[in-house]
Amino acid sequence: MMERKLVAVDGESLWDMEFAARRFCIRGLLPQGLCVLGGAPKIGKSWLVLDWCIRIARGDAVWGMEVSQGTTLYLCLEDTLQRVQHRVYCMSEEGTPNAYFATAVGTLADDLESQISSFLLLHPDTVLIVVDTFQMVRGNSNEPSYGGDYQDMQKLKRIADAHNITVLLVHHLRKQGDRDPVNRLSGTTGISGAVDAVFVLDRKERAQNAALLVCTGRDVEYRELELRFSKERCVWDLVSDSAEKPEQLLPQEMGLFLEYMKEVRFFSGGNTELTEAFNSHSGSTIEPKKLKQLMNCWKDHLRELGLSFRSYRSNGQRLVEVRYVEQ
Repeated sequence: MMERKLVAVDGESLWDMEFAARRFCIRGLLPQGLCVLGGAPKIGKSWLVLDWCIRIARGDAVWGMEVSQGTTLYLCLEDTLQRVQHRVYCMSEEGTPNAYFATAVGTLADDLESQISSFLLLHPDTVLIVVDTFQMVRGNSNEPSYGGDYQDMQKLKRIADAHNITVLLVHHLRKQGDRDPVNRLSGTTGISGAVDAVFVLDRKERAQNAALLVCTGRDVEYRELELRFSKERCVWDLVSDSAEKPEQLLPQEMGLFLEYMKEVRFFSGGNTELTEAFNSHSGSTIEPKKLKQLMNCWKDHLRELGLSFRSYRSNGQRLVEVRYVEQ
């Protein structure tokens, strides 16, 4: 058996690497990768993910947020097709050709992975797969363990990452309360530790039609969305969003830097030169290394706001090119 070589990247090379922006199924909210949506029974989780599947398949915005249009697959494993059809009738005026539904699949212990892979071969434009509920496809025993939970999640994460899609698991919450939404997911921390984003849908102040959707994750800013369920249209409507003004999430220095680039539009040169020009314009006293560190840390967020940059070397010098394009 041949020994696999360890592939390592030095810190300087890593610093200069350029990666594509993280892909989102719902811009700024639902990222590519493995995600989990937790909620109490009968709170309306299935209505929420069904609405997302249909909107994403059609290319319709979700609460004003752009979507990556493509085929969706909804594994509605606790329902019948008749019940799913009734829900679609309630929320839509017509059928959606590239939104697919299935009420029976294998488990992670047998052929679920191969079934999903076969579907993706037939539908390479797939962007979202919803598993409702995760418990229905578990590959381990009824007794949860960290190792078992993590192993199941890793199988699904490999599918999501290999095909650059979003796999969203619908899951239950613990009965006992906890202030941290991540800790409220049923099972061990092997579940929350393996996912890229966690969503918790919870009742808001005993109101039957109101809920709070809490979002957190590796590539998602902590966010709270107040929702209200429309009985007439059978969809969750957005009432308020803690991230309605994304500029407010930026550190003060990055907010000022964004305003500076909105005026100059383009810069090319050394980092020290950029910092001096920025400080002169804004009255800041930030150091070049600190400015570059903040730019790297908030790179994806700045890109969402129209500001992009790249670092490169020329004649032995480290240079940066910054560009602002109005959204």
